[in-house]
Amino acid sequence: MNEYACDPMGGGKELPAYTRENLIAELRKRGGTHVILGLVEGETAGLVICFEGFSTFACRPLLNIHDIVVSRKHRGKGLSKLLLQKAEAIALKLGCCKLTLEVLEGNHAAQAAYRASGFTNYELDPRMGKAMFWEKKLSQAE
Repeated sequence: MNEYACDPMGGGKELPAYTRENLIAELRKRGGTHVILGLVEGETAGLVICFEGFSTFACRPLLNIHDIVVSRKHRGKGLSKLLLQKAEAIALKLGCCKLTLEVLEGNHAAQAAYRASGFTNYELDPRMGKAMFWEKKLSQAE
């Protein structure tokens, strides 16, 4: 995750020390979390972190791919396709109606990989346009 965070597409800076020290323990506390590791010759080469969600329109579960990263030295080898296939297999086993993910507008390589795996922009009605992903950061009491 830290390699991804340091990449320009991940924000360009290391994860905070708290995150690096506590991420695995915090993920273990959350039900509906799925972590997929891609290994090449015993070395971690890729990672996908998914969270189960729910589609109210379909009244069925969905699986959100929250993070996907392929280590720089393993890019271009088809690993992202294999990781996405594994996420899809998990979603099908869970009875999910869809996989979701978010991608930066400028991340053309990731968009191409996602399109090749069958992903498309989300829209209900083309006249209303595509869905936009927004956030509101919340301050934390210390």
